[in-house]
Amino acid sequence: MGHDIKLTASDGFQLGGYRADPAGPAKGALVVVQEIFGVNHHIRNVCDRYAGEGYVAVAPSIFDRSEPNFQSGYSPEEVAVARKFVASPNWEAMLRDVAAAIDSVKEVGPTGIVGFCLGGSVAYLAATKLSGLRAAVGYYGGAILRFADDEPRVPTLLHFGEKDGGIPLRDVEAIRAKRPEVEIHVYPGAQHGFSCDERASYDKASADLAGQRTLAFFAKHLAA
Repeated sequence: MGHDIKLTASDGFQLGGYRADPAGPAKGALVVVQEIFGVNHHIRNVCDRYAGEGYVAVAPSIFDRSEPNFQSGYSPEEVAVARKFVASPNWEAMLRDVAAAIDSVKEVGPTGIVGFCLGGSVAYLAATKLSGLRAAVGYYGGAILRFADDEPRVPTLLHFGEKDGGIPLRDVEAIRAKRPEVEIHVYPGAQHGFSCDERASYDKASADLAGQRTLAFFAKHLAA
């Protein structure tokens, strides 16, 4: 359903990505922001599933500036390697690359952004700083609290797992206190990465409910 693409950021940097198009007319577009594992098999499947729901879905390869074409699985060894990308993230560069993805689909129609793990934090940042979006959804973004003093420019929905070892519930409640206008859901018993069906932490019930809420949110806010 999808294919590899090239994107050009505002500073001239060329990065890769993946794009999936629906079979019929598009309802709008979604920028899908990866986990620390790159635009891998899972993220491509996420794009394909959103295309199946009627959206053009594009995932920019936001690690191409440091390691082009990086893709990883989820074994403990692969996780350890992937963590190097979040030791000192260049948020501004990632936002430039996300902006390139937004620009690439602006002719499609109303555009939203959804991100997972690191991408969840990037999606929140994009909601506060980038133009061209109508809605934003973030899944278990560990850095969102750091940026929560900044108000999103668009309606924003956040998903967190109750048992996320990297995002304690006190952080979630702090985000809720700072940003009462943001819709936040916590999934009982769910761990970090609960939405990824290729990870040991996958929680189907939580993933399905979060997915339904995400699609309903985009259907509401991306309506023409």
